[in-house]
Amino acid sequence: MRLSVDEAFRQYGDRAFSAAFNVCRNRADADDVVQDTFIRYYAKDLDYENEEHIRAWLIRVAINRAKDITASLWHKNRVEWEEYMNELPFEAPADKGLFEAVMRLPDKYRIAIHLFYYEDYGIKEIAEILHCRKGTVKSQLSRGRKLLKEVLKEEWRDDE
Repeated sequence: MRLSVDEAFRQYGDRAFSAAFNVCRNRADADDVVQDTFIRYYAKDLDYENEEHIRAWLIRVAINRAKDITASLWHKNRVEWEEYMNELPFEAPADKGLFEAVMRLPDKYRIAIHLFYYEDYGIKEIAEILHCRKGTVKSQLSRGRKLLKEVLKEEWRDDE
């Protein structure tokens, strides 16, 4: 199975951007990652099992490419994700606080949390996407939740 690049972008472009932004933490790099991801999709003549396989492949490529960008030297001088916060629409003030808390997590926890809660992947699929064991994903989710709970409790106490 293969979708046209236009159709794949219509269906999964936002998801690829979301995954890339989660790693890069800024819009410009995430946009570049999405562009690279779909160029790679176009250039690869792969036959996918189904649309879920296409989605997983695109997200995996986006995450890997985003990691490459964040590891580069020029990335150190880029605009941080906090400046992008003003452009994001949040339905409730609590959503903004949760987003900020998630974005402050270490990469390994933030990526696992993003894939689990925002992309609705199960532990097995996350392990495949990140090329790690299911136990590692479970551990990252557990530790990420614990860190989030601590941060959100502190914010809640500060609001009182």
